[in-house]
Amino acid sequence: MKSYITGKILVVIIILVPVFFFDSCDKQEKCGCDGDKLFSITNKLLDYSELYVSSNGATMQFTEGYDTYIFCNPTTMYDTYKDLSADEQILLSGDCYWDCSYVSSAGQSSYYYYYKYYNINVTQLKSYLYGK
Repeated sequence: MKSYITGKILVVIIILVPVFFFDSCDKQEKCGCDGDKLFSITNKLLDYSELYVSSNGATMQFTEGYDTYIFCNPTTMYDTYKDLSADEQILLSGDCYWDCSYVSSAGQSSYYYYYKYYNINVTQLKSYLYGK
């Protein structure tokens, strides 16, 4: 009887020990402007024409290669953008996050392997006056 109970305890230990010591679940990064920061951009040089801005400033974004960066705070940066001249270059800084619509669609097509979408919380948008 004693070996029967010991055997059951041993089986339970064999089953439960890996559950607690070999947890292979990784935390998925939280997307969106209030998510987990992926990286920061500091003093990214852009031409004025590289920024896409909707007519009322509700949407602002730029593309670099295959990556698109959508502003988290377009209405805040719109006034700064309006003060810039079209013949100027711009320095941009901010923190980048995964865009939630990109994350939800990324597993469905190889298109998303190449074309990535990020949200960027812009902290600086200013004129770059090189040589002036």
